[in-house]
Amino acid sequence: MYIDQATAHDLDAVVSTLQEAAQWLQGNGRPLWSPADYSAERIGRDIGASAYWIARSGPGPGAAVAGVMRLDPEDPHYWPEIAPGSSLYLHKLAVRRAWAGQGVSTALLRFARERTLVLQRPWLRLDCVADRQGLRSLYEGFGFVLHSEVSRGSWALARYEMAVTG
Repeated sequence: MYIDQATAHDLDAVVSTLQEAAQWLQGNGRPLWSPADYSAERIGRDIGASAYWIARSGPGPGAAVAGVMRLDPEDPHYWPEIAPGSSLYLHKLAVRRAWAGQGVSTALLRFARERTLVLQRPWLRLDCVADRQGLRSLYEGFGFVLHSEVSRGSWALARYEMAVTG
């Protein structure tokens, strides 16, 4: 798996990957993201801020897109009590259905951990809907530890963290 930073040329691939994941979740009775969460305008801004990363089947932009994720340097909405500069925050991890079960999520998580280390931040943090046991098992199996459960609007969120050391 090759993981590189998304560019403006990748906008359609990122949007379609997130849209496919959202539709799959909706089809399985587990809606998560609204269409506004993966609109071209919003994703374009995030790509412009160097937030999205793409997992591909091989090197270069011509390779098949297997998954995406967003890495944010701060997250005052879901982690307001955390000191700025101490963490990297993982959001919107999505895998194309054709690549499900092939280690894409693990490759993206491994890259996020390595990126956290490169940026010299001691923590990698994420949140997920608390009732998504399969997702929680993925994160816990990778080494994330439950920090807390919180309510945000109508959602109960499980917040996870991982200490990252060199």
